[in-house]
Amino acid sequence: MANAALVSCSLNLSWSCSKPSSCITPAASVSLQASQSPFRKIHLNGDKRLRKYRTVYAMTVSMGQETRAQPGSGSNHSSNEASSPKKVMVIGGDGYCGWATSLHLSNKNYEVAVVDNLVRRSFDHQLGLDSLTPIASIHNRIRRWKSLTGKDIGLYVGDICDFEFLSEAFKSFEPDAVVHFGEQRSAPYSMIDRSRAVYTQHNNVIGTLNVLFAIKEFGEDCHLVKLGTMGEYGTPNIDIEEGFITITHNGRTDTLPYPKQASSFYHLSKVHDSHNIAFTCKAWGIRATDLNQGVVYGVKTEETAMHEELYNRLDYDAVFGTALNRFCVQAAVGHPLTVYGKGGQTRGYLDIRDTVQCIELAIANPAQRGEFRVFNQFTEQFSVNELAALVMKAGKKLGLDVRTVSVPNPRVEAEEHYYNAKHTKLTELGLEPHLLSDSLLDSLLNFAIQYKDRVDSKQIMPSVSWRKIGAKPKTVPA
Repeated sequence: MANAALVSCSLNLSWSCSKPSSCITPAASVSLQASQSPFRKIHLNGDKRLRKYRTVYAMTVSMGQETRAQPGSGSNHSSNEASSPKKVMVIGGDGYCGWATSLHLSNKNYEVAVVDNLVRRSFDHQLGLDSLTPIASIHNRIRRWKSLTGKDIGLYVGDICDFEFLSEAFKSFEPDAVVHFGEQRSAPYSMIDRSRAVYTQHNNVIGTLNVLFAIKEFGEDCHLVKLGTMGEYGTPNIDIEEGFITITHNGRTDTLPYPKQASSFYHLSKVHDSHNIAFTCKAWGIRATDLNQGVVYGVKTEETAMHEELYNRLDYDAVFGTALNRFCVQAAVGHPLTVYGKGGQTRGYLDIRDTVQCIELAIANPAQRGEFRVFNQFTEQFSVNELAALVMKAGKKLGLDVRTVSVPNPRVEAEEHYYNAKHTKLTELGLEPHLLSDSLLDSLLNFAIQYKDRVDSKQIMPSVSWRKIGAKPKTVPA
């Protein structure tokens, strides 16, 4: 699956390039000084207001606690440059979590650059899906943010699996921190067929490896903030610790990485990411924070609510939609809430406003050189049945007739199990969580009602089976 990002714009180039994976197109005139790579020296001319707005085009291939820093300034008030980074590269900054994070950090006065190949948008076209909310193009989003706030967000359009592209983006922007959301994030997508399973693992594992090599080569003091998943742990019959567990065996004691029990090819890619990051911290002295995030819900943050062109995507389909978001949309259109199997599946959840807050806290309080630390990033635990009951209650207050239906579970997972995961480290850094409330559910339901005419009811029921995945490419009926 190949995809090229193309935009028509006026350019003044003193060096021409023939490789689609080696072209830079800024929103201003450019002169490039020729060398072995056309990226070596970049001079942005023209309107100073446009100099931070850069776009790199590339082919998309087939796919002991220290004193904490207070987030919110994005500026460096310490003699230690690494303790309060100013420049943050957000890989995957056009996606659900990435876009909200990019705006939040920009609003907090960090200098932000988005790196994205825009492939998430192509998944919608590929599968016949669409966001409940209409979302503007990344270029229009950034222009609107600039017009509302006066703040620039840089843009590099390209694939991080292309190391030449990624390395030149690193050298051009010189980030103090990298927030890495740039992965295929859906377990069901990874289980559609062999090609999507291979794409997921190649994209996620190779992309992260490239990020690690880019940090080693071009920004050795750069702090990696990597989005992992609570799904790496599975559902063990013991408490889930934050990344590590102390074990006594045959009279000897050691602290080891917590055992991983991934439940899809997507989750397995995240496990391998974690191992690669931990190894490079030990071998190369990279500083890294692995955020094992729970299931995210909600759509609005302070920044995305400022204008309709800043709206975030809201997925309600069975491939990319998360449980609570799906349930609220189903309630809005009168579809029974689709509870998979017995509904006892319990996970950690958090509001998207807390996602952006956690990222900011991790950046403001970076890991030490050579440190691989793990934070479990969620605020509350719910079973699927508990979420359905909350949506039914909230829907009734709005006059909606909300019912549930048990559907055969398309996944291979325990439907009733013990689940108790620790999540104290981000709270210790200052996280002030937005817990799931009646007002939040009312807001989410009303948002779903506002856009219910955009709902395609054919996308609600699950169609991807963990057991029926095969080697033959699966097509999507019109």
